[in-house]
Amino acid sequence: MSYKIKDYTKKQALKLGVEVRPSKHKGKKIDVYKNGEFLHSIGALNMMDYPSYLEKEGKQKAEERRRLYHLRHKKPTLGEQLALFLLW
Repeated sequence: MSYKIKDYTKKQALKLGVEVRPSKHKGKKIDVYKNGEFLHSIGALNMMDYPSYLEKEGKQKAEERRRLYHLRHKKPTLGEQLALFLLW
């Protein structure tokens, strides 16, 4: 099963100046590229993200889940930084 990249993530990718594609890596949602060079795979395929919560459970739930995600990732790695910006 592959992840359908949401419009939210596409807009965030444009702001960041990266390209996002469905991941080729097992268990991941998105592969991130900059100038054609692979940077990182992000997002666990079996977990929800901000745009998924917005779509399925509404803005209030999505905002709460986003707040909690940010609390858990106060010192993010490169992959977590990308995930924070692109998925949350």
